Amino acid sequence: MELKNAVGLRLKESRRLKNMTQKEVAELLFMTQQQYSRFENGVFELSYDQFVFLCKLYDVSSDYILGLSEY
Repeated sequence: MELKNAVGLRLKESRRLKNMTQKEVAELLFMTQQQYSRFENGVFELSYDQFVFLCKLYDVSSDYILGLSEY
């Protein structure tokens, strides 16, 4: 599986575990739901700042999002 797709799946899983919608997360990132959706679908890559923000928001490690650890 391509890294962008794997990251997207873990972002989606983490968001759902926090009981958040794509729209809620997108608003925190100052973007539209459609734009955020592209991250979860592996279409676009996150910037470093966005990546760090989402790790903190979802309370997960960067290793988890990148598929290097199980949590």
